[in-house]
Amino acid sequence: MKSAYELAMERLAKSDPDGGAKLSPEKKARLAELDLVYKGKIAEREIFLKRQLNEALVAGSLEESEKIRAQLASERARLEEEREDEKQRVRRGR
Repeated sequence: MKSAYELAMERLAKSDPDGGAKLSPEKKARLAELDLVYKGKIAEREIFLKRQLNEALVAGSLEESEKIRAQLASERARLEEEREDEKQRVRRGR
């Protein structure tokens, strides 16, 4: 008799047949490179926006600081999503 875990893993394998595929060393290297590139992009945006945020806080502009915080969260989410899309393309071999 199979455990619930084993049954779930079988269902997962059926729904995503390429999910367990082994990655070539070239693809692994490309995925690592993408992580570094996007980590740098995220850091760059955070530095820029945090500088603006500090300036807004010093000026006492709470409304502006909230806009910058929202933009910071939005930019981070966008870049992380972009990174995952790129990584999926690499995994698929495109």
